[in-house]
Amino acid sequence: MTLGGFIVLLIIAAVCGSIGQAIAGYSLGGCVVSIVVGFIGAVIGEWVAGALSLPAIFVIHIQGKDFPVIWSILGAVIFTLVIGVVRKSSRPR
Repeated sequence: MTLGGFIVLLIIAAVCGSIGQAIAGYSLGGCVVSIVVGFIGAVIGEWVAGALSLPAIFVIHIQGKDFPVIWSILGAVIFTLVIGVVRKSSRPR
């Protein structure tokens, strides 16, 4: 993968992570965190889709790598909600 392809992949992951955080209504951090949330969301989303035998929806192909946009957003929502609940329950009262 070239540097340009990697940067495009990072931008797509950041957008998916940001959308997922916005839907969940909880922000975990800035741009770098959104990229990480986007990639973790892709893993979680693909796992959920595979477990439920759901088809791939809106997959972007970047230099031989597939990035499932819809499943990444869904996974980012799930991941953000879980982290939000864990953070809220771990705060001292």
